[in-house]
Amino acid sequence: MSTRDPSTLPQVLSFPPHPSPQNIEIITSSLITTGGVIIRNLLPPSILSTIESDVRPFIEADKPWSGSFFPPQTRRVFGLAGKSPTFMTSLVADPLYQAVCDRFLTSTFQSWMGSKLETSISKPQLNNTIVFSINPGARDQELHRDDMIHHNLLTAITSEEYKFGRDTGIGFFVAGKKTTKQNGATRFIPGSHLWDGMEAPDEKLAVYAELEPGDGFIMLSSCFHGGSANNTKDEERLVYSCFMTKGFLRQEENQYLASPKEKIREWYSEDMQKLIGYQVSNPFLGWLDLDDPRKALYGKDWKLDEKADLF
Repeated sequence: MSTRDPSTLPQVLSFPPHPSPQNIEIITSSLITTGGVIIRNLLPPSILSTIESDVRPFIEADKPWSGSFFPPQTRRVFGLAGKSPTFMTSLVADPLYQAVCDRFLTSTFQSWMGSKLETSISKPQLNNTIVFSINPGARDQELHRDDMIHHNLLTAITSEEYKFGRDTGIGFFVAGKKTTKQNGATRFIPGSHLWDGMEAPDEKLAVYAELEPGDGFIMLSSCFHGGSANNTKDEERLVYSCFMTKGFLRQEENQYLASPKEKIREWYSEDMQKLIGYQVSNPFLGWLDLDDPRKALYGKDWKLDEKADLF
C-alpha cells in the first residue's frame, strides 16, 4: 500500500477545447505533470445525440461480462469505426486530442542503410474504441494501467525528467451524460504515470473526473484509473472513449477485424483510414505487398499514384 500523502498529488486542471498552439502546449505540460486533464465543452448536444442514436442499439444488445474485470451492470460497445462515423470524426479525430497524441506518441528514428543515415517517422494509430454504459449497482473497477497491454514497465521519475516516448498510449473519455462520483465517473490517481511500475495503486489517492455532457478527459495510459461504482437509483453513466497508441505497437482492438472494410472505405477519408491503422509505420512496418495497406480496402487492382514510401 502506498504511503503517499494525497495532499501532495498534482491538481487536475480544466482547459477549453480550442486546438490552438498555446492551448496544446499548456495541456501537454499539464499532462506531463498530472497525467490527466479535463477539456470543457468539447462536443455539443447535437453531436452527443447522434452518437447515442448510433450506439444505443448495441448497448441494449450487449451481454454482461463473464469475468471480473467489468461489473455485470456495465454494457459496452466496441468497433465504433464500423458503427458511428460521428463518433470517429468528432471524438477520435478531434484536432485538440490528435495534436496532443502527436506530441506524445509520434516516434522519430534514425538507422543506417549502407552509407546513408535514414530518418523514419512513425505516426500514432487508433488503439481502441469503447462506449461504456454503467448502470446502478455497478461496483468499482480495479485501478489499473492501460499500458500493461504493451508490457510498458516504467521506472520512477519526476515530471522534470519526463521525456516524450515514455508513454505508449493516450486515452480520451467524453461524457455522453453527466458523470459524477455517485454514478460512476472515472477515477484516477494524478501523477501515477511518474511512479515506478511496481508501485501498487492506493484507492485513497484516487480523484474523480466528473464531467458535464460533452466534456472530455484526456489521460496518459500509464496512469492508474478505473470505472467507479454507480450508487444511484436510476442514473446511467454513459461515456464514449478511445485510446491512441504508437504506430509500431500492436493495437488493443484489432481494427482490421472489428469493422467491415466496406464501411472504412466508404465512410472515411484517406487521413482517417490511416488513423484507424491503414498506414505504413516507417520504416517497413505494416505494408501489404510492399505497398500501402489501404490496398486491402480497395482490392488488388487498386493503384496509388506512387508506391508507398517505406522509410
